[in-house]
Amino acid sequence: MTSPIEAEDATASVALDEKPAAKTTAADAEAPVGRSPGQLMWMRFKRDRTGVVSAIVVILYFVIALLAPVIASFYGKNPYTLYAQEPDYPFLLDDFAMPTGSFGGVSGEFWFGVEPTLGRDVFTMLLYGMRTSLYMAVALTVLSVGTGVVIGMVSGYFGGKVDYWLGRITDFFLAFPSQLFFIAFMPVVTALFVSPTDETPTYLRAVAIIMVMWFLGWMGMARLVRSSVLSLREREFVEAAKVSGASRWRIVRKEILPNIVTPILVQGTYMLPSAILSIAFLSFVGVGFVEPTPDWGRMFAIGAKIYEQDPAFMLFPGLALVIFVLAFNLLGDSVRDAFDPKTGR
Repeated sequence: MTSPIEAEDATASVALDEKPAAKTTAADAEAPVGRSPGQLMWMRFKRDRTGVVSAIVVILYFVIALLAPVIASFYGKNPYTLYAQEPDYPFLLDDFAMPTGSFGGVSGEFWFGVEPTLGRDVFTMLLYGMRTSLYMAVALTVLSVGTGVVIGMVSGYFGGKVDYWLGRITDFFLAFPSQLFFIAFMPVVTALFVSPTDETPTYLRAVAIIMVMWFLGWMGMARLVRSSVLSLREREFVEAAKVSGASRWRIVRKEILPNIVTPILVQGTYMLPSAILSIAFLSFVGVGFVEPTPDWGRMFAIGAKIYEQDPAFMLFPGLALVIFVLAFNLLGDSVRDAFDPKTGR
């Protein structure tokens, strides 16, 4: 049996052994935890209420555009049916082909009213128009950003004659009047693939719009990336990578590109709403999408013809476009401030 004295010594020994462990655990709990730049950026962004609200609005737009067919099926209508000619809606338009009722025909059946002359549902036209514009703008922005980053990186890193000639090519494309170029070349591009006597498929119009706008949409990003790379390529960490024997591809990928992500991301957030406005402009002037494809620009073109008789027709697409562009621009400002808190907006 163990004596009382031995038992007391053993208990004291165990207590002494446990005290340092408890102190170590408390010290570990109080030790500061390092955060990565991404975590710091996310913390700053979450504190910006304007940025969070803008991000929610932008995400909501994309979700609605993605689920447009599902929402339309629950709503029970589509953007192609001429409801004024349906027997279920005999008095949808008056004798002047304008919507009956108040505020453009807004009712429980047609939440945003109906289109004058043809009697299509404005709500589903807006849903599918958002779908067309948003996802085309995303494709265009990705292509323009990718092209601009590649050309800007090559021009800024290699310098010399490479920088000179790429700079002159960029200046040449910047000299084009973009809006007039879009109007003039859209019919040319579609005529290369489709006979003038045939109807141009919608997918071909979408590809042509993206190609034409991509052709003149990468120069701003290229200039921005080039200037950022020029300021980084002589820095100590780049020189150290060269001395260590790193290849040019590794230096560009591991040393330079991570340090210019911020201006690329911020510039991309400004390019997307600009792309939406440009796509809408092409449809508005008649060289983009045509009947019966739903599109924001086409809705504005229709509204411009009948705004005196039915001003309510332009209200909902106009509000939707303004809210989206404003939210995306505010989101770009918030992302910039989160990456670079020195801006002090």
